[in-house]
Amino acid sequence: MLGVPRTIEWVDGKVRLINQLSLPHKLEYIETRDYRRIAEAIKRMEIRGAPAIGVAAAYGLALAALEVKSNDIGEALKNIRRAAEVLSSTRPTAVNLFWAIRRVLKVAEKAGSVEELQKSVVEEALRIAREDEENNKKIGDFGEKLLEDGDTVITVCNAGSLATSYYGTATAPIYRALEKGKLVNVIVMETRPYLQGARLTAFELKSAGIPVKIITDNSIGIVAWKEKVDIAFVGADRFTKDGYLVNKIGTYPLALVCKEHSIPFYPAVPTSTIDLQHEINEVEIERRPGEEVVSIKGVRIAPEGVDALYYAFDITPPKYITGIITEKGIVYPPFRKNIKKILS
Repeated sequence: MLGVPRTIEWVDGKVRLINQLSLPHKLEYIETRDYRRIAEAIKRMEIRGAPAIGVAAAYGLALAALEVKSNDIGEALKNIRRAAEVLSSTRPTAVNLFWAIRRVLKVAEKAGSVEELQKSVVEEALRIAREDEENNKKIGDFGEKLLEDGDTVITVCNAGSLATSYYGTATAPIYRALEKGKLVNVIVMETRPYLQGARLTAFELKSAGIPVKIITDNSIGIVAWKEKVDIAFVGADRFTKDGYLVNKIGTYPLALVCKEHSIPFYPAVPTSTIDLQHEINEVEIERRPGEEVVSIKGVRIAPEGVDALYYAFDITPPKYITGIITEKGIVYPPFRKNIKKILS
């Protein structure tokens, strides 16, 4: 429907996912029956986006369950726990990864036989993927009401269909608006160094027939001054119990600019991304190799011997957030209090 293929699917006991490092120039798929390959894809960012890597981890555990050929339930549990450790070690910041792993392990540990374990784990992984898509559409229903015909949305990175099982989070209100006949324009920050905005969000919005323009990350200030920007929709890799947003690097500067220019700033946050266990000072912010900044597709753009400092995510304080769009409705400040209400 969106003109974008599904990011990740379970097909006849295999996992099939889009290699997002190849986009937009080539639509390339990875197919595997090995959970280790799923872990590698998450670590390499061949698949990325908090909901998508949650689904990938769930499917990885399903592959681990199907690896077991004996009737020994102890061996099956040992294998799936080993897989959970491998998958958990891939990326530290996005909460969906750990949420999905805990959810699948809980089901596995209730099984009384290997056959039951395999069946229940695969079903739970498929349920996680299905719920993700359904929840994204609900986010779209709530978020679409914030948009008027002719509005311009600004976003960062890719919180679209490619970052989820399907439909996206930050893009869901835009897609819903399109379905209701509203014209919505999108400005997307390029999102250095992986360029998820320029490569992925622009790719899928163009495929869906939505007008989109790319800007450099450092131009958001002048764009807010000189261009028509009505609202900001961004994704979320984690939303802490004290109301802080952890999202792709560049989100915090965008929030600051939006605050200065009175542009409403809304993260789209599935409840699976809300972390009620941790406050912001307890969250590990991933730092990736400097080589990913100083080189582009293997070509060095900085002097030899110069390294880079690369935080993959940043932190946006609650005072800059207008509200968060969840599948259960829009939550407004104070977040610590109102998040608990919507989850009760």
